[in-house]
Amino acid sequence: MTDLAQYLDAILLGLLEGLTEFIPVSSTGHLILLGEMLGFKGQAEDLFKVVIQLGAILAILLVYFQKLWGVVRGLVQGNGESYRFTAAILLAFLPAAVIGVFAHSYIKSVLFNPTVVSVALITGGIAILLAERLVPRPQHFAVEAFPPKLSLSIGFAQCLAMIPGVSRSGATIIGALLMGVERKAAAEFSFFVAIPTMLGAATYDLYKNREVLAVDSVGMIAVGFIVAFLSALLVVRWLVAFVGRHGFAPFAWYRIVIGSIMLVWLTFFAG
Repeated sequence: MTDLAQYLDAILLGLLEGLTEFIPVSSTGHLILLGEMLGFKGQAEDLFKVVIQLGAILAILLVYFQKLWGVVRGLVQGNGESYRFTAAILLAFLPAAVIGVFAHSYIKSVLFNPTVVSVALITGGIAILLAERLVPRPQHFAVEAFPPKLSLSIGFAQCLAMIPGVSRSGATIIGALLMGVERKAAAEFSFFVAIPTMLGAATYDLYKNREVLAVDSVGMIAVGFIVAFLSALLVVRWLVAFVGRHGFAPFAWYRIVIGSIMLVWLTFFAG
């Protein structure tokens, strides 16, 4: 593969990561499917897909900088709301941290393939359509007021996204909605929980695969990181308003269509 082709792949994958990380369509699943189509597969390529997720996290940190900086200041000053906000995020992160450490190798070796992703996209889309009909009247409107049990329960819902194609944001948002969280609060909580979850996953993957890092891959990673950051920045600013107007059904139908197309392609056309 020429250098130009490699950088084009990096741009495409970075764009896809940023556009899909925070909407309920599974960024990991999309990266696996596009990687399959581009022939962008292997240990080093898988590590690239993990590292560029940090670009999406940087977008969250920028968009919510004022909020997060206020939380940090509040922790220093002993503010109760800041402590409750931080506790909610950490409790939601805890299940993924524990289960991820023990199940990481199995998940990567068994579940990270295009067929699993395609099936998960379809079943997840159907689940979202059903969940939209079952959402109860909201009872929780601010992260700072989440009871510990609620935060931990959303954290267990997030663990479903360890199956590629399920969607981390989808699992947390839909799980939160079914537990009585208001839509805007559910979406923003998903953003905030992504920070420790994705940082932890990326750090763990980097440590486990540090031997495959190469100097000549730094440029590709930088390009993918920057593109992921810029595209995620647009999505984060747009998503909350879109969901408030249209709900999650459009994403559900998108998942079903893409998953079905990929199953047909994998069955009849993939080499």
